[in-house]
Amino acid sequence: MTAVPAAPAVSHDPTAALELLLGRPLVALTGAGLSTDSGIPDYRGPNSPARAPMTFGEFRSGPAARRRYWARSHVGWSRMRHAVPNAGHHALAALEDAGVLRSVITQNVDGLHGAAGSRDVVDLHGRIDEVVCLDCRAVTARDVLQARLAALNPGFAEAAVAAEAAPDGDAVLDDTDGFVVADCAACGGVLKPHVVFFGENVPRERVERSYGLVEGLAACGGALLVAGSSLTVMSGLRFVKRARALDVPVVIVNRGATRGDPLATLRVDAGCSETLVALAAA
Repeated sequence: MTAVPAAPAVSHDPTAALELLLGRPLVALTGAGLSTDSGIPDYRGPNSPARAPMTFGEFRSGPAARRRYWARSHVGWSRMRHAVPNAGHHALAALEDAGVLRSVITQNVDGLHGAAGSRDVVDLHGRIDEVVCLDCRAVTARDVLQARLAALNPGFAEAAVAAEAAPDGDAVLDDTDGFVVADCAACGGVLKPHVVFFGENVPRERVERSYGLVEGLAACGGALLVAGSSLTVMSGLRFVKRARALDVPVVIVNRGATRGDPLATLRVDAGCSETLVALAAA
């Protein structure tokens, strides 16, 4: 029989991880909980309502689904594009500047790590500020599409100003009838945000690079620092599993339990910003 990993130590003290992490090279794996202090809702936080994000299969099912997606996204992006990095993002950038943090593997698509100054970032699920054509594969800036959608749907975003913000640059809208979707300006094909939808696979090169970063920690006595991820989906959990298999210490900073808790050395049940700031200060 395979041994069941023991439950990790759990602390509510943001400084609890310092003794375990100080002096070790680090790789950070970040999730939506890191960006909540920037005003971006997460999917599975303790106070988050149930969300049902559109799957890739649904997006490809026809014009009605894409109209619903782009109408909601048009409203959400008009807000998300103004989000700025919070103290947690800046703390990770400072750790990289200090030579402590080797890289950030992020499940977030908001681009806030780069905006905070982090240089070595694996955008595991892509970037919401880019758009890809599913036919010709051309990649363009989201702001260009936003301007086109605004011209095709004058006043739509302004009329939905009271709509609730949702994760990943989305908004909660019931009425999307009449919204006009823009096609690829180059070939007339279907446009999609350049992110990994539920039901899609993370590109192999990003997965392999992330595995390589975790394996590198085993060779140098490093540790994996998970910040703001419930690790519910395998795209992030697999790297925690690899770290555990290699006896790399895993510290999880997250409000609430995570799927990776049985694999962790320590879980700090506290805010990402306050915990990462304390780590950077030390």
